[in-house]
Amino acid sequence: QVQLVESGGGLVQPGDSLLLSCLASETISGTYSMGWFRQAPGRERELVAADSWVGSGTYYSQAVKGRFTISRDNAKNTVYLQMNSLKPEDTAVYYCAARSHPGNAYARGEYDYWGQGTQVTVSS
Repeated sequence: QVQLVESGGGLVQPGDSLLLSCLASETISGTYSMGWFRQAPGRERELVAADSWVGSGTYYSQAVKGRFTISRDNAKNTVYLQMNSLKPEDTAVYYCAARSHPGNAYARGEYDYWGQGTQVTVSS
């Protein structure tokens, strides 16, 4: 089974940018659909971005649309989440997830593999 390791989190100020990376232990090209979730204290884990989305190619939640971009480098088995114009409400633990089944999936339970998470804190 694939193992996922996130990196790139940290403490930033409002308006700053961060690039999160998710390194997979095996090839993801043609095998996995990838997503980024986040979980803030006291809140449910929510999908913020996904690729391989039927219809549009990518999915973004309303909260991050226009500010976050998901991409992947299949040669490096790596998925990225570029986060721009960060806001305090973006503060959360961000998780990379993979699913081996086709189709669009919003729910946590629809993803098969998870990373350990990386903390993003946006504060002045």
